[in-house]
Amino acid sequence: MNNAPANDPPNPTSAEAGVIFADLVREGTDHADVLALLPDPATAQPCLDVAEDAARAIHGTMSVAHVGADPERMIAAPEEIDLQMLRDLTEGSPHERFERVARAFEDWKQCKPGRERLLLDDCRGEVARCVSAKVRETALVVAPCHGNMDARDAFHDLVFHERKLVLAPPAGTHAGNLLGHVVIGWKPHGHARGAVAAARRWLAAADRVTVLCVNDEPDGSYQSTARELLDQLGLDGDVVAINSAGLSVGETILDFAKSANATCLLIGAFKHGYFLELLLGRVTHYLLSHSPLPLMMKH
Repeated sequence: MNNAPANDPPNPTSAEAGVIFADLVREGTDHADVLALLPDPATAQPCLDVAEDAARAIHGTMSVAHVGADPERMIAAPEEIDLQMLRDLTEGSPHERFERVARAFEDWKQCKPGRERLLLDDCRGEVARCVSAKVRETALVVAPCHGNMDARDAFHDLVFHERKLVLAPPAGTHAGNLLGHVVIGWKPHGHARGAVAAARRWLAAADRVTVLCVNDEPDGSYQSTARELLDQLGLDGDVVAINSAGLSVGETILDFAKSANATCLLIGAFKHGYFLELLLGRVTHYLLSHSPLPLMMKH
């Protein structure tokens, strides 16, 4: 199995000296609590750091997988095949792209004791098929929201097709203490409820939880539904209501998060759909583009 307790002591075996490839391992990521999905070498380290933090926080297991497009293993329109083949000119072949991810993973493993049991799974072909195969039984997937084409395609599939609880690392390095103070951007709709319910294990492990209600209704329905949901899930947390005062909701959430020393944000993602969010600049798109904190979400 390609998962190990995040806080287990080292227990290396001869198989751990290198990378386990897809031809040898098919089910390595099936049952881990947290999966670090690495489609892009540029974001591999922050994904791994955040995934390790998330797994350790719940005393759970972590696994690691690479996914990437490979036109030789795809069944797709000729135009899509041609587009993928053009990437070889600037990004290298699919195998070369995987090797860069593998090197980044091995470098990360060497930085701290206790990572020796983690192995890298690999799936190349159609990104959507690879993502579906690797995340099926995983509770939380840590994946970049920006990066190369594989990263963007994988993130879209995770959110809209697999409907997974996804944790997007911030740009740059992860500061640690993921669950020191989780701020939940709350509005009483299904996406937000589903995100909070899916993240219950991590919220229960958090040192502090604040549910932020921006521009509440006159009857206080945002606050009352937030308290009800916390009670239903058996979670402790504060409920805070503020007015955006001319700022966008996304800006208001980030301003509050900074003032409250938040370490992670949780939202229900893309209430209005992906393309409408892009056109209208809605909350999810703004936070994905500007948040300096890890952003947990579920559509």
